[in-house]
Amino acid sequence: MIRLILYLVGVGLLATGLAWLADRPGQMVLQWQGYEIETTVFRAVVMFAFLIGLAIFLWSLARQLWNSPAALGRIVNRRRQERGLEALSSGMIAIGAGDRSQAMRHAIQARKALPNEPLTHLLRAQAAQLSGDRTTARRIFEAMLGSKETEQLGLRGLFLEAEREGEHEAARQFAERALRLNPQLGWPIDALFELQCRASDWVGALNTLAAGKRNGHFDKAVADRRRGVILTAQAQILEDTNPERALTLAMEAHSLAPDLVEAGAIAGRLFSSRGQTSKVARVIEQTWRRAPHPDLAIAYAYARPGDSPKDRLDRVKNLARTTPHSVEAPIAVAHAAIEAHDWAEARKALAPLVDGRLSQRVCTLMARIEGEQFGNAGRVREWLARATNAPRDPAWTADGIVAERWAAISPVTGTLDAFQWKVPVEQKGTQDEELALAKLEELMALGEAKNEKVIEAKRVADDDVPQTVEVRTVPITEAKPVTRPTSVPTGAPSRSNGAASEPFVPTRAPDDPGIDDDEPAPRAKPAAKAGTAA
Repeated sequence: MIRLILYLVGVGLLATGLAWLADRPGQMVLQWQGYEIETTVFRAVVMFAFLIGLAIFLWSLARQLWNSPAALGRIVNRRRQERGLEALSSGMIAIGAGDRSQAMRHAIQARKALPNEPLTHLLRAQAAQLSGDRTTARRIFEAMLGSKETEQLGLRGLFLEAEREGEHEAARQFAERALRLNPQLGWPIDALFELQCRASDWVGALNTLAAGKRNGHFDKAVADRRRGVILTAQAQILEDTNPERALTLAMEAHSLAPDLVEAGAIAGRLFSSRGQTSKVARVIEQTWRRAPHPDLAIAYAYARPGDSPKDRLDRVKNLARTTPHSVEAPIAVAHAAIEAHDWAEARKALAPLVDGRLSQRVCTLMARIEGEQFGNAGRVREWLARATNAPRDPAWTADGIVAERWAAISPVTGTLDAFQWKVPVEQKGTQDEELALAKLEELMALGEAKNEKVIEAKRVADDDVPQTVEVRTVPITEAKPVTRPTSVPTGAPSRSNGAASEPFVPTRAPDDPGIDDDEPAPRAKPAAKAGTAA
């Protein structure tokens, strides 16, 4: 609007000036080289203006002719850039769609139109990768290293190629170079940290983690958790060889991640070895409230060396009261009660789990109670049979792998802090059967050892008692009910399985050559002295 007003004002002033000159024509006489020119002032002004306009027109025409080659070149370049950008756009779309032929065709067009464009190199490299030509892709990425504009892009491409080929050392070098080139990049931090953790290079991983935290690549909570896991891994290695250093690392890890079970367990064991019971209790209680675990219960039970099993049971019961709704609490109490031979307390602790939260550990613990308290092989087999069909218990699990002990990285992917205490996602089958068989063998061995002690005590007691019967030898773990009449001494002892009493059948020691197992048991002979017939 302002420009229009100025234009109209200018036209009005020019018209006014020309009208003023027309009203005052005047006379102008010009004499030059024998010529005399006479005209009016108005005509002279108009001719002068015309000559100026003609000069300007001729100058503009001459300049256009002079600059026409450059203008033509600009037009050609602009059209070539348009074709190149169109080829780049179409090529990127083809790469995303997985169309190898279109990607290669557009990459060739982009190379002809825009040979020095960084996106052209990227399109060519990705088209070569899509076609499976790894050599060409690597060569293009290496060529990018010669320019500062494309050096970071080339390092990223070479890193990915090295990862695909499994060349972890080369990948680590590319990531380190990219990090030195630009510390603000996020991918070199993540890649280098992952490679260092996978190689158990804990010192390098800590340095990389610190650099990432300093440049804002990791949140404080994530960085503290990862540092705690790495320090725990170091403490796990040094626990036996350098306990002082291991304790320092474990306590720092515990302060960074109080729910880290392994850090609390290591610190508890090392404090216990130094006789610092109060520190053991403080550390393990903090971790137990956040993540109850059997390792913590064991370390807490043995916090004071030399305690009796009864003292350990009392201590574990105090720990279990802090987490009354956790399944680990009654199981820990049952373990301690079994060690203290407090069978009533063990059964009381497992009773809620037997009724509502039965699992394989609960079944094996009940089998152990039956085996150690009564030597009842039938009840042991019954509980172990239930264990094969019971739900599985939590275990250290990472990427489908179940481990007996916590580890800092996954054995499959090398991911840091992958192990979790949870129920493995596996179908019950061979592993459960093997577990039941192993528990059966263990409990049967305990039963046999206890049976040998009972037999030895019986033989010593029977040296002064007349024998009235002879009985076929059968191990207690394979004993079957005797259906034929058998003579036993008056007042023979009986044993109870917790529900009903049955006669105690004496057995011979395993090394007694008296009767062959394959021979039938002889009939009872009349006693030389007074006796009763059953």
